[in-house]
Amino acid sequence: MVESNRYCMEIDSPIGQLLLVGTELELTHIGFQDGPRPMTRESEWIEDATPFAAVRQELDAYFAGNLRDFTVPLAPEGTAFQSDVWRALCDIPYGETTSYGELAARIGNPKASRAVGAANGRNPIPIIVPCHRVIGSTGSMTGFGGGIPIKEKLLALERRVAGSQLELA
Repeated sequence: MVESNRYCMEIDSPIGQLLLVGTELELTHIGFQDGPRPMTRESEWIEDATPFAAVRQELDAYFAGNLRDFTVPLAPEGTAFQSDVWRALCDIPYGETTSYGELAARIGNPKASRAVGAANGRNPIPIIVPCHRVIGSTGSMTGFGGGIPIKEKLLALERRVAGSQLELA
């Protein structure tokens, strides 16, 4: 297997600095640089905005409330179980939330809520793979790589946009 070059760039967003990482064709990571665990840049990554034009456009549209479904190519790296969880995250409707237990049931493993939580926490492409839409079974805000305040901002944005769309219908 030929290893592709990795590219990176930082962008400003309404929730702080985001580090985008990927190949020429696919996004592999989004890091919350202002969060509790900023992503460390690897020395071999090439600083270049070119591979991220579509990602930036879609993120800008999302933060403006004009995009619900991302279409950029993704290549998250993880185990088969993690990949199952990440795919299930993408099925959570915009502006809605689910619990870890409900997500575990959706992937056919209802007793795996802790493992689902761990996989959710390892999601390398937050926002686009919407791990922020998973909350505790009591409705509580639980862990999030960017920090709980960012999770709350993302959910508030989606609820506001989804609510305004319902009013127009």
